[in-house]
Amino acid sequence: MNQFVADLRQNYTLGDLSKTNVESNPIRQFKLWFEQAVEADIIEPNAMTLATATPDGKPTARIVLLKGFDERGFVFYTNYQSLKGQQAIANPQAALVFFWDRLERQIRIEGQIKKVSPEESDSYFNSRPLGSQIGAWTSNQSEVIPNREFLQLKQQQIAEKYQKQEKITRPDYWGGFLVVPNIIEFWQGRPNRLHDRLIYRLQPDNSWIIERLSP
Repeated sequence: MNQFVADLRQNYTLGDLSKTNVESNPIRQFKLWFEQAVEADIIEPNAMTLATATPDGKPTARIVLLKGFDERGFVFYTNYQSLKGQQAIANPQAALVFFWDRLERQIRIEGQIKKVSPEESDSYFNSRPLGSQIGAWTSNQSEVIPNREFLQLKQQQIAEKYQKQEKITRPDYWGGFLVVPNIIEFWQGRPNRLHDRLIYRLQPDNSWIIERLSP
């Protein structure tokens, strides 16, 4: 074992978390913490780990960007034919993790995943910079390619194709996913590894209960 890695430790001291100082609704609590993460100048506070799995349970995880949230859940966009897109469609369960080191906070989310409406995907696609729109047409995400030049040539061809058009339409294989949560856990680092963990669990009547977990 690498002892240097084993000896890496951080003692967390910035805050605490209790049932008396959180919102009763986890989406409102997420909004509060997310706004504080933005104010703390964290680089890409909307970066989150997305975990999906094959139908037989083989997991895969990667970082994606949150692009919206509301009472329905949490939205990100991708190529539906990518690995994560295929897994999300074949096994519609997902997990998200946010970690904001400056605030010594983590949020863990579990729930069902489904496509957003074509209209919602169109609206977001139309708001993207031109280069990002061209990129969506250029990349067959997760497919093997021979080299970077192959991708650059295809990007150039796509750009030339659309240069005389006022609007680039969204590819039908590209769009949004909504993670509909049934569990949201808020973690606040505390001294001596006695961290605060509050978990919200969705009930059959769509209300939420809050429980404290042992660290």
